[in-house]
Amino acid sequence: MEVSRIAATPAAMALIDDLRAKHGDLMFHQSGGCCEGSAPMCMKNGEFLVGSSDVKVGEVHGVPFYMAKFQFQYWEHTHMTLDAIAGHGGQFSLEQGTGRHFLIRSRLFTDEEWAVLEKIPVESAG
Repeated sequence: MEVSRIAATPAAMALIDDLRAKHGDLMFHQSGGCCEGSAPMCMKNGEFLVGSSDVKVGEVHGVPFYMAKFQFQYWEHTHMTLDAIAGHGGQFSLEQGTGRHFLIRSRLFTDEEWAVLEKIPVESAG
Protein backbone atom coordinates (compact mmCIF):
# COMPACT_ATOMS: atom_id res chain seq x y z
CA MET A 1 0.00 0.00 0.00
CA GLU A 2 1.44 3.34 -1.07
CA VAL A 3 0.49 6.19 1.26
CA SER A 4 1.38 9.87 1.13
CA ARG A 5 0.98 12.60 3.70
CA ILE A 6 0.05 15.20 1.08
CA ALA A 7 -1.60 15.24 -2.35
CA ALA A 8 -2.90 17.91 -4.73
CA THR A 9 -6.11 18.43 -6.63
CA PRO A 10 -6.01 19.15 -10.38
CA ALA A 11 -6.83 22.81 -9.59
CA ALA A 12 -3.83 23.06 -7.24
CA MET A 13 -1.54 21.39 -9.79
CA ALA A 14 -2.68 23.85 -12.47
CA LEU A 15 -1.93 26.82 -10.20
CA ILE A 16 1.47 25.32 -9.29
CA ASP A 17 2.22 24.96 -13.02
CA ASP A 18 1.28 28.61 -13.64
CA LEU A 19 3.41 29.84 -10.74
CA ARG A 20 6.37 27.61 -11.68
CA ALA A 21 6.29 28.98 -15.25
CA LYS A 22 6.43 32.52 -13.90
CA HIS A 23 8.73 32.13 -10.87
CA GLY A 24 10.80 28.96 -11.34
CA ASP A 25 11.31 26.37 -8.59
CA LEU A 26 8.81 26.63 -5.76
CA MET A 27 8.34 25.53 -2.16
CA PHE A 28 5.44 25.45 0.30
CA HIS A 29 5.42 26.14 4.01
CA GLN A 30 2.25 25.54 5.99
CA SER A 31 1.65 28.70 7.97
CA GLY A 32 1.23 28.24 11.69
CA GLY A 33 -1.62 30.69 12.10
CA CYS A 34 0.05 34.07 12.52
CA CYS A 35 -0.26 36.76 9.84
CA GLU A 36 -1.78 34.55 7.16
CA GLY A 37 -3.92 32.27 9.31
CA SER A 38 -3.31 28.59 8.65
CA ALA A 39 -2.66 28.81 4.94
CA PRO A 40 -0.15 26.98 2.77
CA MET A 41 2.31 29.61 1.63
CA CYS A 42 3.86 29.20 -1.82
CA MET A 43 7.23 30.87 -2.34
CA LYS A 44 10.22 30.68 -4.64
CA ASN A 45 12.33 27.76 -3.51
CA GLY A 46 14.76 28.96 -0.84
CA GLU A 47 12.92 32.25 -0.25
CA PHE A 48 11.68 30.98 3.11
CA LEU A 49 14.44 29.64 5.33
CA VAL A 50 13.57 26.25 6.76
CA GLY A 51 15.70 24.74 9.47
CA SER A 52 15.85 22.26 12.31
CA SER A 53 12.50 23.47 13.67
CA ASP A 54 10.77 22.41 10.41
CA VAL A 55 9.97 19.07 8.78
CA LYS A 56 9.47 18.15 5.15
CA VAL A 57 6.01 16.60 4.97
CA GLY A 58 6.53 15.50 1.39
CA GLU A 59 6.33 16.81 -2.12
CA VAL A 60 3.23 17.95 -3.91
CA HIS A 61 3.34 18.06 -7.72
CA GLY A 62 7.15 18.12 -7.50
CA VAL A 63 7.28 20.94 -4.93
CA PRO A 64 8.64 20.40 -1.39
CA PHE A 65 6.09 21.00 1.37
CA TYR A 66 7.29 21.98 4.87
CA MET A 67 5.76 22.82 8.22
CA ALA A 68 7.00 23.53 11.73
CA LYS A 69 7.72 20.43 13.84
CA PHE A 70 5.41 21.61 16.62
CA GLN A 71 2.59 22.03 14.13
CA PHE A 72 3.26 18.65 12.56
CA GLN A 73 2.70 17.06 15.97
CA TYR A 74 -0.95 18.14 15.63
CA TRP A 75 -1.24 17.14 11.97
CA GLU A 76 0.73 13.88 11.86
CA HIS A 77 -2.43 11.72 11.80
CA THR A 78 -3.93 13.86 9.02
CA HIS A 79 -3.75 13.49 5.27
CA MET A 80 -3.55 16.89 3.60
CA THR A 81 -4.84 17.71 0.15
CA LEU A 82 -3.63 20.95 -1.38
CA ASP A 83 -6.43 22.62 -3.32
CA ALA A 84 -6.83 25.93 -5.16
CA ILE A 85 -10.05 27.90 -5.18
CA ALA A 86 -11.23 31.28 -6.43
CA GLY A 87 -10.50 34.18 -4.13
CA HIS A 88 -7.60 36.03 -2.58
CA GLY A 89 -4.88 34.27 -0.62
CA GLY A 90 -2.17 35.41 1.70
CA GLN A 91 -0.22 38.57 1.00
CA PHE A 92 3.09 36.70 1.20
CA SER A 93 2.18 33.76 -1.03
CA LEU A 94 3.02 33.83 -4.76
CA GLU A 95 -0.56 33.20 -5.88
CA GLN A 96 -1.58 36.64 -4.59
CA GLY A 97 -3.10 38.57 -7.47
CA THR A 98 -4.03 35.52 -9.55
CA GLY A 99 -7.64 35.42 -8.35
CA ARG A 100 -6.99 31.97 -6.87
CA HIS A 101 -5.49 30.78 -3.63
CA PHE A 102 -4.24 27.61 -2.04
CA LEU A 103 -5.89 25.93 0.90
CA ILE A 104 -5.58 22.62 2.71
CA ARG A 105 -8.34 20.08 2.97
CA SER A 106 -7.71 17.37 5.50
CA ARG A 107 -8.93 14.05 6.78
CA LEU A 108 -7.67 11.56 9.33
CA PHE A 109 -5.64 8.65 8.04
CA THR A 110 -7.34 5.29 8.06
CA ASP A 111 -5.92 2.68 10.43
CA GLU A 112 -4.33 0.95 7.45
CA GLU A 113 -2.69 4.14 6.19
CA TRP A 114 -1.41 5.01 9.66
CA ALA A 115 0.09 1.53 10.08
CA VAL A 116 2.25 2.28 7.03
CA LEU A 117 3.12 5.90 7.88
CA GLU A 118 4.03 5.41 11.53
CA LYS A 119 7.04 3.44 10.27
CA ILE A 120 8.13 6.29 7.95
CA PRO A 121 9.27 9.37 9.88
CA VAL A 122 9.20 12.76 8.23
CA GLU A 123 12.57 14.22 7.46
CA SER A 124 13.95 17.20 9.31
CA ALA A 125 14.41 20.26 7.12
CA GLY A 126 17.62 21.32 8.80
